[in-house]
Amino acid sequence: MKQRVITAVVLLALLAVVVWQIYTPLFIIVIAFLSAVAANEIMKCAKVSNKFIVILGTAVGAIIPFTSSENIMQPWISAGKWSHFISIVPPLAFAVIVIIAFFLAMIFDYEHTKFEDVAVSIVASIAVPYGFSMFGMLRDVYDYKAQLGVYLIFYGLITALGTDTGAQLGGMALGKHKMAPHISPKKTKEGAVCGICASFVLNVAAMLLYNKFAYVPLGKHMVTALLIAEPFISFLSMMGDLSASVLKRNFDVKDFGKIFPGHGGVMDRFDSSLFSIPLTYCVVEIFNNAMK
Repeated sequence: MKQRVITAVVLLALLAVVVWQIYTPLFIIVIAFLSAVAANEIMKCAKVSNKFIVILGTAVGAIIPFTSSENIMQPWISAGKWSHFISIVPPLAFAVIVIIAFFLAMIFDYEHTKFEDVAVSIVASIAVPYGFSMFGMLRDVYDYKAQLGVYLIFYGLITALGTDTGAQLGGMALGKHKMAPHISPKKTKEGAVCGICASFVLNVAAMLLYNKFAYVPLGKHMVTALLIAEPFISFLSMMGDLSASVLKRNFDVKDFGKIFPGHGGVMDRFDSSLFSIPLTYCVVEIFNNAMK
């Protein structure tokens, strides 16, 4: 318990630094580091033995978040220069090149590299990093240094963390009916309902605080859209947690890693957020298109 508390304090301190530097490249550097570690954790848990695939997959995991926005390197590099740089190889073309490289690695080391290794590595080094890149995309969804983008990141994080904490506490107090006994025996249906309710209440409180202090408050249509979407994102963030549990059961591991003593690896901490943050971005984009 002591170790978990110490790690939590350190993580909160790091979060404070990241928030303080959220409009500098330090923000995306931290996100890219987490993305690379998460990709590496999954491949190691899957026991991918091909070193080329592991090294390339980890590198790709670090690169993808830097392509999230043309403004992501400001003020170090101007938006125009960075936009030109990341447009040299479009995201889809980059993903295809990486996938082909994985298959070539399998062909040249067929005796030790299975198709399952390639499949897991594609998820670890492409799908997961694009989930992390959504942090950058949300930050700049309404332009560089727009307060609303930062709020939306916290909306996604509050949804994930509020759901997880509420579900855990609610399950301990009221849990009777197992939600997914073969995947995560401790999760209950009652806890899930408590998690969704807790997440909703926390986000309402966050909205009220934001509208009180923000230069540009949330419009009523945006508030309505986010509140309607919140329970669905909350539920699906639980599915992110359960998806990670399925992977760990398949890999026969307790935690994805040990980078956070007492808390496990990056994937153990961000499994829910990797569903809630991209879903928040999708809701915002759908809302923006609908309001045009």
